Amino acid sequence: MHIRTIVTSVQGTAPERLYELDYCDRGQAENLIKLHKTQLKSDRTSCMSAAANQMRLILHTAAYWLLWTVRQSIPEKAPLKRAEFTTLQTRLVKIGARIIETATRIRVAFACPDKALIAQLSPSLTTDRNQNPQAP
Repeated sequence: MHIRTIVTSVQGTAPERLYELDYCDRGQAENLIKLHKTQLKSDRTSCMSAAANQMRLILHTAAYWLLWTVRQSIPEKAPLKRAEFTTLQTRLVKIGARIIETATRIRVAFACPDKALIAQLSPSLTTDRNQNPQAP
């Protein structure tokens, strides 16, 4: 058991509840901001114009949203549920594929070590956001 010390002026709340619900959530938010900056390189706004830098930040935020949605869709018992974004990128996003085109169909053969996980994720990532109760 880890003992934590909290110094606060908040009254009427048990220290354990304050730590678990407020302090840990704040730390998680800071961790997600750190993922945005370090692993998605969103702090690299080195263009000359402000509009170009704003566009880069928008694209990095879209990448963050995609990876966060993928991570939220991973089943609880899967090993990648708590993975960092760089791990998700290399294991799930940056996947090689072979495209086979015939007269009647296009087939895509993925080279992925987590085929079972991809199969589990596919339905939850393609559902309509209005029908998905877990959508942020």
